[in-house]
Amino acid sequence: MSPSFGFRSFVAALALVPLASTGQTALRAPNVVEISPTLVTSGQPSAEALARLGEQGFGAVISLSPPTAHNAVRDEPAIVTRQGLAFINIPIDFGRPTERDFDEFAKALSGLAGRKVLVHCQVNMRSSTMVFLYRTIVAKEDPQRAYEAVIKVWVPEGPWKRLIRDELRQHKIDFEPY
Repeated sequence: MSPSFGFRSFVAALALVPLASTGQTALRAPNVVEISPTLVTSGQPSAEALARLGEQGFGAVISLSPPTAHNAVRDEPAIVTRQGLAFINIPIDFGRPTERDFDEFAKALSGLAGRKVLVHCQVNMRSSTMVFLYRTIVAKEDPQRAYEAVIKVWVPEGPWKRLIRDELRQHKIDFEPY
């Protein structure tokens, strides 16, 4: 795999930024996908959008981007926690997602049961994939149905497709991502 994979994929995803939304949530961010009334994925919300999460009923935010990402909101942890929301950052290297990343994410999301959670990254590629794996492996949802939320944003390739295949195989789930 070439080192430019992450950058090319990121640039390709930016072309989708305002378009892949279900339109069912008031959250203003790139590629918003409402999974359920208590679980939403998206790209990086602005500081203004983050400041309104509490009034929209969110109880927690999991950010999967490194805090040094080019579009990161520098004060995101403070903006979120000032509203009484939990904030968790699991900085996943886009070019090298790991089983450990998924395990950490699954533990964090499981620990937020009962709260409305926003899972975001830069453009909703990391988030949509990790939530797919969680829904399929932990929540035992139908993989085909869960994968529909991923393809609203992108079709995982390279290390992300491998991560999906490896995790599903390890958990004996028969599903082949597109």
